[in-house]
Amino acid sequence: MFLSIAALSAPTFAGDGSRTPKPVIEIDTPGKCIAPADEMRRNHMEMLKHQRNLTMREGVRGEPASLNECISCHASKKTGSVHQEGEFCQSCHAYAAVKLDCFECHQPRANFKTSASKPGIKP
Repeated sequence: MFLSIAALSAPTFAGDGSRTPKPVIEIDTPGKCIAPADEMRRNHMEMLKHQRNLTMREGVRGEPASLNECISCHASKKTGSVHQEGEFCQSCHAYAAVKLDCFECHQPRANFKTSASKPGIKP
């Protein structure tokens, strides 16, 4: 009896042969990323920091590593967001126990107006 109850509550695994459960990530717009998945998993934060510095210090906007570009591809088709529970950014950050603080200042939804579209600010 004990074994059958334990089997019902067992976590699901990624299917890669490991014993560690992995987050389930659904990409609604697959195949358009600027780098391979392994590279993005390891380095996306550095790419975003680099792009942030270019944008803030040099006014460079609309590059492939911009937060807007990431959101436009990775936002859920249902909600338009990457930050709600179970969505692209939030699912990995929750799994890794990493605070996701981008969206304290930035909008976590696709198709929103950027400062580049505001009068007086050049893209």
